[in-house]
Amino acid sequence: TALVACVGNATQFASGRQMAASLGLTPRQHSSGGRDRLLGISKRGDAYVRSLLVHGARAMLRTAPRHDDALSRWIIRLSSRSHPNVACVAMANKTARMAWAMLRHGTNYQPALAAA
Repeated sequence: TALVACVGNATQFASGRQMAASLGLTPRQHSSGGRDRLLGISKRGDAYVRSLLVHGARAMLRTAPRHDDALSRWIIRLSSRSHPNVACVAMANKTARMAWAMLRHGTNYQPALAAA
């Protein structure tokens, strides 16, 4: 509900990446001359909603080994090859993008599409 209150109408964003960027969950870019440099998250937008998404992702990362769904397998693979904090922010980013898709299209959560 805090996400819906913060975002409002999801149609104002053209994509899930734009919504995640407005929440500060995408990497800051400092690119020049065709060389892309992705830095840490931008931390722009609503800090409370961003912290809720990150804490939810941290809880999912902790409980993922007990589950066998595609999203849990994805986060386990990601956390095995990157730092746990990076994996948490990636999961929060994915959650924000899924929330955008559900708000934009007026659908419910579809687990089969979550890890795609």
